[in-house]
Amino acid sequence: MSASAPPPAADASEDEGVDRHGFWLRTLRTWDLFFVAMVGVYSVAVVVDPMPTGRTVLALVHVAVLVVAYVVLGRGAALRGDARRADAYLAVLVVVLVVQVGLGGIGSVLLFVAYSHIWFFSRRRVAGVLWSVALTVGVTVSGATRLRPDGAGLAEIAGQSAVALVFAIVLGLWITQVAEQSEERAYLLEELRAAQDELAASHHAAGVLAERARLAGEIHDTLAQGFTSVVMLAQAASAELDHGRAAQARTRLGHIEDVARDNLAEARALVAAFAPPGLDDGGLAAAVRRLAQRFGEETGVRVHVEDVTDDGIGREQQVVLLRAAQEALANVRKHAGASAVTLRLARTGDDVVLEVVDDGAGLAPGTAEGNGLRGMRARVDAAGGALDVTGTPGAGTRVRLRVPAPPEDLPATTTAVHPPHPQEQQ
Repeated sequence: MSASAPPPAADASEDEGVDRHGFWLRTLRTWDLFFVAMVGVYSVAVVVDPMPTGRTVLALVHVAVLVVAYVVLGRGAALRGDARRADAYLAVLVVVLVVQVGLGGIGSVLLFVAYSHIWFFSRRRVAGVLWSVALTVGVTVSGATRLRPDGAGLAEIAGQSAVALVFAIVLGLWITQVAEQSEERAYLLEELRAAQDELAASHHAAGVLAERARLAGEIHDTLAQGFTSVVMLAQAASAELDHGRAAQARTRLGHIEDVARDNLAEARALVAAFAPPGLDDGGLAAAVRRLAQRFGEETGVRVHVEDVTDDGIGREQQVVLLRAAQEALANVRKHAGASAVTLRLARTGDDVVLEVVDDGAGLAPGTAEGNGLRGMRARVDAAGGALDVTGTPGAGTRVRLRVPAPPEDLPATTTAVHPPHPQEQQ
């Protein structure tokens, strides 16, 4: 028997048996107390009963045998789920009770223990019935023989025993039903706990993966882009030095220092789970202007910026928009070969729209999205927005995304010093 196995169906209990191990373990303390109480009452009654000394001693010996059998066999069966020990205990129990009733006195008191233990330790209903019949027949014959050695009183005692047997069987069937229901509930609770643990583990794993993806996106959009800028600026500075242009090289080195400081701030923000440090100094609009200005200084590409104040735009949405602008400009730097970029941040109804349009190489048909664009799309989708990337070979690329924002009319400001590139009109 195994407590982890599913309980058998009610209609199969008589054939396949009921796994009582879990029920035994859960109710063993109660049965211990019941056994001790009944045996204690019986022992006191034996001592004060005016029986011959020999019978008193023999009755107490029987009690001792019964106690040892219960401790070694009965409790052992309950603790280990051992059906053989249970059957051995029931055999000792029946024999002791039959002999004890034959001695006279109040041995019938122990029948309360015997019948309840028979049904408690019987794995099958049919076994409980058979053990009950065996005990009843044995006690009836033993008691009748003690009263009338010629057997004349057997019929009278048999009637009383039959009533007791019916009561014992009804009680036993009730105990069996309680045990089955208890096992079924315990099994279902265990299954529920296992399902909850599995669900919690699944949610934890999903959370770990989501956090890993979030960190990967943050690192790609911040530190990786910053290191790319450092490499390109270092290469440019090296070229300037090779041509004897120390002043220009010094300017490049200044840009490298600025990018490195920004990367350090971004790294600290990532570790502390803060928002991008650029948003702490003037908000989204100022951060976008600084981003565009630095991009132009580092690459020599003309940048035209149109923006709005960021009042009413949530912090989470500001992060999405700033990261998208960083990634879009990084793609222009790495892939477009553009001479001009237009960056527009506009409020349109309940949405904030970001557009980055360049006049570079454009997109060939069927071009797959890289990690940066996939990360940008994931961010925008998570914010409830939409991302659209379009381009024509040789005619530039447009990255357009929108994220929902609280409906609030905001005044637009323009800091552009160059006219929009014609590509953005398409």
